[in-house]
Amino acid sequence: MNAMKNLLATIMALAPGPFMNAWAAEPRAAESGEAARYDVTWNTPSDDVSGSMPLGNGDIGVNAWVEKSGDLAFYISKTDSWDDNGRLLKVGRVRMRLKPSPLPSSATFRQTLNLADATINVRYGEGDAAVDCRVWVDANHPVIYAEFNGARPFEAEASIELWRTERFVLPSIEVSDVMVDGSKPGGQHEPTVVEPDTVLSDQAGRIGWYHRNAKSVGPSLTAKIQGVTDFDRPDPLLDRAFGAVIKASNGQRLDDLRLQSPPSTKHCFSVYVATRHPATAQQWLQATDETIAATERASLGQRREAHERWWQAFWDRSWIHVTSSAEAKGRPPVPANAQPVAEREVVESDDAFVVSRGYALQRFINACAGRGRYPIKFNGSIFTVPYPGGPGDADYRRWGPGYWWQNTRLPYISMCASGDFDLMQPLFRMYARDLMPLFRYRTRRYLGHDGVFIPECIYFWGDMFSETYGWTPFEERQDKLQESGWHKWEWVSGPELAFMMLDYYDCTLDESFLRETALPAAHEVLTFFDQHYRTDEAGKLLMHPSQACETWWDCTNPMPELAGLHAVVDRLTSLPERLTPADQRAFWSALKKKLPDLPTREVDGKRMLAPAAKFAQKSNCENPELYAVFPFRLLGVGRPQIEIGVEALNHRWDKGNSGWRQDDIFMAYLGLAGQARENLVGRARNKHEGSRFPAFWGPNYDWIPDQDHGSVLLKTLQAMILQTDGDKIYLLPAWPKDWNADFKLCAPYKTVVRGSVKDGTLARLEVSPESRRKDVIVMQAQ
Repeated sequence: MNAMKNLLATIMALAPGPFMNAWAAEPRAAESGEAARYDVTWNTPSDDVSGSMPLGNGDIGVNAWVEKSGDLAFYISKTDSWDDNGRLLKVGRVRMRLKPSPLPSSATFRQTLNLADATINVRYGEGDAAVDCRVWVDANHPVIYAEFNGARPFEAEASIELWRTERFVLPSIEVSDVMVDGSKPGGQHEPTVVEPDTVLSDQAGRIGWYHRNAKSVGPSLTAKIQGVTDFDRPDPLLDRAFGAVIKASNGQRLDDLRLQSPPSTKHCFSVYVATRHPATAQQWLQATDETIAATERASLGQRREAHERWWQAFWDRSWIHVTSSAEAKGRPPVPANAQPVAEREVVESDDAFVVSRGYALQRFINACAGRGRYPIKFNGSIFTVPYPGGPGDADYRRWGPGYWWQNTRLPYISMCASGDFDLMQPLFRMYARDLMPLFRYRTRRYLGHDGVFIPECIYFWGDMFSETYGWTPFEERQDKLQESGWHKWEWVSGPELAFMMLDYYDCTLDESFLRETALPAAHEVLTFFDQHYRTDEAGKLLMHPSQACETWWDCTNPMPELAGLHAVVDRLTSLPERLTPADQRAFWSALKKKLPDLPTREVDGKRMLAPAAKFAQKSNCENPELYAVFPFRLLGVGRPQIEIGVEALNHRWDKGNSGWRQDDIFMAYLGLAGQARENLVGRARNKHEGSRFPAFWGPNYDWIPDQDHGSVLLKTLQAMILQTDGDKIYLLPAWPKDWNADFKLCAPYKTVVRGSVKDGTLARLEVSPESRRKDVIVMQAQ
């Protein structure tokens, strides 16, 4: 009976009525890559913010939900809204109310996240009282639109809902907050004071608010303690201002917090979001006004068309659609255009669909947050919300505002294969460009030699976490490195950054990027290792003291750094000579001769990769021995000695497929289709139970939504279909026979590979340019 009721409700929601969706006749951002098959549809409103859907334009994010009252509410976030404590704050929250509400007296409701054009469409009410709403964040301008259309006139009202209304002290702080001090009772060095937002007044026909940092708590303090006061740089927090202005056609300001759109069949609210640094309040408002004026030179229709074109191009870059074969399921495959609600039981029982949906939704979330000023935050991105029973408000995120390299890199490891090169720029800008001078200065100051080490844990301005470095002033230390043992000698971030940039170059062939960014950064990283460690009697680097990730603290010749050095040097020396200076090539060759072999160990007579040549004091649950498999791809499919990687996987100390754990990726790169599939399906089904959205993962080790969890899913599925090694392209290296697939992925040398897999066989293959087809090696599905 309940199933019948649900079916009838779905039919009613889809049935045409006196007033059809006001935007249905407009040209949609076409079904590029068939993204629409993963649209998320709900037939009931949400109880609270736990039922929010994500939207974004790469810099501005929205968590939007519709409550049972009919109110549309949403949190606004931005990638650069750092407060004076160095915490990444939400910009604010907005509520929109219709009068009369079309919802309470009607059971008709349908809310859909349309992926193809990054729009939330809502239809509520019935008959001539029905209202359609669409919410979208302009892909090309800093503005959020909420549009409402109905058959008969109604009022609409927007209100600002702030929670930072007065100064308050955070009751507890996270490990990367500036004021964490483990030596103090309660863990706080000084109280962390959160300052209030400011509401704009005397704004004719509009409302707004902003948050401005009149003080700066972090950078000067960390610089003094960590000995980099003499490094000249502007304060990144002081005078930073961010906020929003809400406008409406014929809008009437009711008071400082409420804006009314008078009775009409159509309403459009525009929420302009802006950050300026440095800026006075007046300068921020003036810059925001200038942005509004520049944006509105084009009509809303023109802006919408450009928005749709951006998302159409995004979905056309690449895709992976997996379906279960009919034989495997014992029934027809789920149709390509099946809606998650319309066939809920079928869809949710289909592992292939759940994996594909997770892939599409996580890639969408990356696009919503990946074009801003700073890299994606692994612990929630810009889509954190206050969870019922959770520890804090919407500004809270477990682990705090800092960047851990091992976590931060994960959203980026799949972007070359998916062709999302624009989303990689914030990572490269922060680590390889903006902070490289500080890294160079600090290496010389701390260690007395050239090159750079990139600490695992940094604030966005480059200093180490207060808790990590410790509070003993630099001048009073004999050992100038950080006090915490968790990352004291963990320096794999440098080789990984260099390796990722070489991946980017191989795929784009961007010679300017290679010369101006990748090669200079790689040179600094290699110089550090060459000058920091002495050589043994055989002339090989003796890398001690060192550690293997966070897991093994007392090491000699750790696998992650050593594998990274081998991999980076090998790739640099294979670059065309015309692109690389002769003196650097000589340096790379000399360094290669000094690198020890990859460490191995034996268990029951079986040889396998080891975390280090010598290792002790296990402190975490990573598997650093497998870094030779991934990220550095020194052995695996198509390469010799793959068996020592398989044995290392079989004998790993820790196992898991949630959060930042990379077992799934290791399995794919070792060609183990069955194991990779099992881990991948478990990962795709492991969403946050308290969140309605199917790709809000976590908290796992991090927070909600956990970006590391979804990012490992992306890379694993890609690697099951396609792997590359130099100019070789391996297809189906870890693909299960009972999964069919349609895919389009990117490979080195500006190559695009598109194909279809059916019943374990590559049924169709297109390679562009055609000259690269000879480099494709098709493997047997397992």
